Amino acid sequence: MNITRENIDDLNAVIKLTIDKEDYSQKVADVLKSYQKKANMPGFRPGKVPAGLIKKMYGNAVLVDEVNKLISEKLSAYLSEGDFNILGEPLPSEAQKPIDFDTQESFEFAFDIAMAPEVDVKLSKRDKMNFYNIEVSDDILEGQIKNLTSRFGKNESVEVIGDKSLAKGDFVQVDKDGNEIADGIKAEDSVMSVDIIKNDAQKKKLLGKKLGDEVVFDVKKAFPNDTEVSYLLKITKEEAAEVKGNYKFTVKEITEFIDPELNQELFDKLFGEGIVSSEEEMKNKVREDLQSNFEMESDYRFSIDAREKIVSKLDISLPEAFLKRWLKATGRGEDAMSDEQIEKEMPKFLEDLKWQLAKNAIIRANELKVEDEDVRAFAKKSARLQFMQYGLTNLPEEHLESYAEDMLKNNDQARRLAESAIQEKVMAFIKEAVKLEEKSISREDFNKLFDNN
Repeated sequence: MNITRENIDDLNAVIKLTIDKEDYSQKVADVLKSYQKKANMPGFRPGKVPAGLIKKMYGNAVLVDEVNKLISEKLSAYLSEGDFNILGEPLPSEAQKPIDFDTQESFEFAFDIAMAPEVDVKLSKRDKMNFYNIEVSDDILEGQIKNLTSRFGKNESVEVIGDKSLAKGDFVQVDKDGNEIADGIKAEDSVMSVDIIKNDAQKKKLLGKKLGDEVVFDVKKAFPNDTEVSYLLKITKEEAAEVKGNYKFTVKEITEFIDPELNQELFDKLFGEGIVSSEEEMKNKVREDLQSNFEMESDYRFSIDAREKIVSKLDISLPEAFLKRWLKATGRGEDAMSDEQIEKEMPKFLEDLKWQLAKNAIIRANELKVEDEDVRAFAKKSARLQFMQYGLTNLPEEHLESYAEDMLKNNDQARRLAESAIQEKVMAFIKEAVKLEEKSISREDFNKLFDNN
């Protein structure tokens, strides 16, 4: 067996692999012999089918299979031992000569490979990059406190309908004089939120009403959305579109959501026992948590900007023709890409590949490594973030650690966490290498930074 490499240019090469008869003949003979021992054919005793018949029936297929195994084994070993930094995977060469397994005893196979270009990422304090610190405004702070505390609030009965009330009662369709229409629409035990009524004049008719009171108003003016009307009158959306005129509403129940009292019991529920003991401390704790969350968003924005800056500094070429063939060859079934799709996706694919090469160069040049404890720490941080999104800010450390361990038991998830952990180390290195220009920014303006991404 012989393997050689012919360089086409700096980025493309052809590997030629020659397989001779002595490389495969014994393997083929052993497989056919095992077939003979297991063969059970009419006219022959089990295991006594003539070797010539077995070879005639299965010889070619076994030969092809064993040659393919040799190709896979030897090609992988050659690429591994040679420490080639290739892109994608070897593809059958477009210059491959036809193979005739019926007549040939030696076979030459050719594979095209693409070589990754040399990448050297140079960063210094002359490279300036923005780092955005998102401001925690009073509105954001109050909104977050409202979100956290409202989980412990409750609906309570009140005497009169107010701006924030939920009113439950019965609807009946009435004529212009307020008399019930015999065959008109009726709906019992409907619930409406006064807060979402769009028409001030209609809302005013309801405000101040008490249990048992009756009020006549134009439902369609109050709720112009057909979905809301269909819900209130318990009719179809198509029927709601035709609704017009007045309806009488009889008040049967009035409730309002009452925020919980800001006391020690609530503070302990929100943040853990004894962590917060006053409203001012609660605000400081919520502000601290928001700043922590915002810092992760700022880091994400920085990763986008850092990637764009570093990729723009790279002066490298990529083997685009090979990569297009590789994308075409690797697609299967629903994942298969048409030529048009490949052309459309190619610019983004090349940008992603350049970033991957740059990132790998940074990792190698600076000997960045991710240990098991790094992955566990990142898994724990991810778990904490997930729970915080649901307002769970005071979970015990052992619960977070247990959840993180469960995440790591899933191989795919563990791999993604490891990739994220090394990405975090790369970004930390870039932050230290360049000159950071910190800028305070409002939440609204920060969101606008993503409008073109």
